[in-house]
This record gives sequence, structure tokens and C-alpha cells, in this order.
Amino acid sequence: MQFSYKILILDDDKLVTSSLKSLLTLEGFSNAVFFNNPIEAVNYLGNNVCDVIISDFMMDEMNGLEFLSKAKELNKNSSLILLTGYADKENAIKAINEVGLYKYIEKPWDNDELIINIKNAYERAHLIEELEKSNNSLKKYSQHLEELVREKTADVIEMNERLSAVFNNCADGIIIFDKKGSVIDVNPACESLFGLSEDILKTKKVSDLFETLDLNWDEVFNSTEERLLREIQIENTATGNKIPVELSCAYIPAKSEKDYAKYVFVIRNVNFQKEMERIREDFIATLTHDLRTPSLAAIQTLEYFLNGKVGELNEKQSMLLKTMKKSNEDMLGLVNTLLEVYKYEAGHLKLVKTPFSFDRLVDECVEQVLPIAEAKNQKIEKLFKNTDNVEIYADRNEIRRVIVNLLGNAVKYTPNDGLIEIKAEIEENDLHFSVKDNGEGIYKKDIPKLFKRFSQGTQEKRSISTGLGLYLSKQIIDAHGGKIWLESDKGKGSEFFFLLLDAAVAKDKEKLWTA
Repeated sequence: MQFSYKILILDDDKLVTSSLKSLLTLEGFSNAVFFNNPIEAVNYLGNNVCDVIISDFMMDEMNGLEFLSKAKELNKNSSLILLTGYADKENAIKAINEVGLYKYIEKPWDNDELIINIKNAYERAHLIEELEKSNNSLKKYSQHLEELVREKTADVIEMNERLSAVFNNCADGIIIFDKKGSVIDVNPACESLFGLSEDILKTKKVSDLFETLDLNWDEVFNSTEERLLREIQIENTATGNKIPVELSCAYIPAKSEKDYAKYVFVIRNVNFQKEMERIREDFIATLTHDLRTPSLAAIQTLEYFLNGKVGELNEKQSMLLKTMKKSNEDMLGLVNTLLEVYKYEAGHLKLVKTPFSFDRLVDECVEQVLPIAEAKNQKIEKLFKNTDNVEIYADRNEIRRVIVNLLGNAVKYTPNDGLIEIKAEIEENDLHFSVKDNGEGIYKKDIPKLFKRFSQGTQEKRSISTGLGLYLSKQIIDAHGGKIWLESDKGKGSEFFFLLLDAAVAKDKEKLWTA
């Protein structure tokens, strides 16, 4: 077997080096160098790395300990073996500690034992090298880990500072409870809301702070569900005032076995919103009184003049009065639309559902827009399916408002000599209704905007309307639990749809209707 060990042997006796060369060659150690002069051996080690270095002890120029010390400086991972006589045994033992000697071998040596020691020395040298590599890798990893820990620690500190800033400067009151409902922490806004200091608040229970809430707090603090509570009042102890608030409750799970679950309550003062609602209601009341009533009076007065109650009118006078009447009717329509939108948004309008003939309702709506359609020589077609002997259970007046609005838009945007199709179908008690025109159509990207408040036309063409008709129609259909939408594309006309679920009932079938 051949061994690739790099071995250096130094002995000033050429007979010894010749003998060792023969032995190592015979054993398969072909990569060994031999020196009889320690200076030459030191020079060689300055440019070469050896796994095992073997040196005699007694030499003229330099003894073995001195040589091995220099060898150790030049080849720090090499395994060092000292050949020594019995008389030098004490110095050899001393060298183990001073030089880092791997082993000393007494002369005369046993060849088999020498070979075994060389092999073991080689393994030791390579173990030291691998250990050093591992230590270097571990050191680099440790340095990287320390740097990473510093970065993460800095991130955590920064995040905590941000959270602390949010907590302390948040305009909403924040209060944290444990599972027993005891206060753990509060922010300054919470102190201001209750008019109590943090120290006093921490002595309170959740039931002390929210006395007006009829809740099972044990159930709340054993649940992970989020809660949003409105129309709540809390008392400011410092002023004695009742403050309207909204309360949001959230569960914070425990981070570890040593930690425990918590609950965070966010308290929002809605006094400003309540005041804005009051102002809006006052505005609506003012609008009703100051605009609606005078408009009605003006319309009735103009009608009185137009009927010739104060004498005959010439053609020019009649035209002017009709124009004034139309303007007042438009204003009254705008006021009524604004009022209806407000009622829906405020939740003040209650639907009055009754069974009615849908066919008859559509006919009434068509009659209302027919004069305008005839003036433009437009044709209106009805395509109904499964609507005979069927009544619809809904708010008749509100559904009428939606249909008139859709028909009015169709007549307005359909060109002269155009066609308007009204489709209705009852399918599994659901009412499907649509109004289709062959006008210019609408870009698909503009469709979502049309059902928003004050939407006035598209990106290419602006309407002079209020932009509330389709918005109000959507509010009405949504209030019925239905759906309204538009399908259109530029140059292909438009078709408005609405769907009322489970709205149909046969005329001859008894049913208990409840508003």
C-alpha cells in the first residue's frame, strides 16, 4: 500500500537516515524527505508543509528541541516526533509541554512501532487541521450570528418604540385586560376618556368601566372572537359627562407557556360624528322646509296661471310659465331625490312591502316616459316570461322609482328612431328584470362609477344630471336584498338589470305577508 504522507526526517547520522529511508520505502511511504543538517531542514520547512516531522535530539548545529520549536513555528499543524536516547528521556518529556511534542521514541526503536506512530501522527495532524477549519467556520458563524442578533435586536427595539409611540399617541383610547377582566395597561387617551389616572384605572374591572353594557364578561374573556359594539356610553369621572363611544374588542393569544392571553379594547369617541349627524339632520329638515315647500307652492301657483284662472294667456306668456313650472318641478325632483338618498343612507327609510301586479306597474312606468319616447320616435317593446297571474312582494313605490329611472335613462340616451326593450321573467320565484337600449353604450371601465353618488357620465361625455338616480336605484334594490348591474360596451348599447330574490307569488295562493 502506498501512503501519500508528507514526512520530514532529520538526523545528523547518515546511517540512521539511510536506514529509515529504506524502512519507509519498504512500507510504502514514498513522499518522505531526509536531512542530515538541521539548517537545511529549517529552510525546507520554510517553503513546504509536512504532516509528520521526526528529528534526532543530539546534533551539533542545533539540538532536536530547538529544531522542532522552529518547525512548529513554520508548520503549526504538523505532528512532531523526537528520537532520543535513554539518557535524554527527561529532556524529551519536558519538550512535550514546551514544544508541543506529539511523541518521543527511544533509540533503538522498534520498526513496527515507529510505522504505527507515524500513521497515528499523520491522523493527529489532519484531525488538528480539520478541527482548526471547523473552529474557523464556527468563529465566522458565531460572528455572523452575533451580527444577526444585533440587527434583530435593533429591529425589535425600533418596532417596540414604534408600537409604544402608536400606543401612547393614538387618539383612540386603548385598554388591555387580562382574562379575569382586570386592567393591565392603558394609554393617555384612555385616561382622558374616563377622567382617571393610569394608577386608578389599573384598580378597576371591566364591569366597573362599562356598567351600561349588558354583557356576560366571563363569556367575553373566554372567547377569541372579535367584537364591535356601537351606541355605547361611558362616563368621564372628572366632568360627569356621558361620552358616546364605539368599542372594538380583540383577543391577544399568549406568546409562550409563561405568558397569558390578553384582550385589547379600542375605545373611539364618536361625539363628533354624532354632532355631524345632528347637523346633517338639521340640514335635511331645513332643506325640506325651505326648498320643498316653496317649490310645491310655486308649481301650484304656476299651474293656476296656466289653467287661465287669472285670465287668458298669450302664447309667449304660456311658454314662459311652462318653462318656470318645469324648472320648479326639476328642483322639486332634485330635493326629493336628495331626501330619499339621505333616508336610505341614514337607515330611516323603512320599506313598505305589499303584493302587486308587476305587469301593471311596468305599464304605468312606460306611460310616464312614453311622451318623451314618442317625441324621439322611439319604440318600446315588452318581452315578459312567466309573469302572468303572478304578483311581486316588494315596496311598490320604490320599485316604481327604479324602473322609471332606468326607462328614463334609456329614453334619454337612445337615439331617435331607436328601440328600447323591457324584459321580465319569473324563475323559481326570483324576478329578473332588464331595460336594454341601442344607444352609444359605455366603456367597461366606466361601468363601476355609474352606481356611485354624483356620478355624471363617463370619461368622454359628461351628463348634466345630479348623478343620484342610479345610486338611489342601487340603494333601493340593495334594501330589498337584491342586485342591480349593467352590461355595456362602447358602440353596442347598454342593458341595466336588477334581480329580486324570492319575490314572486301566485295570485291564487294565500300567503301571510309581513312588512
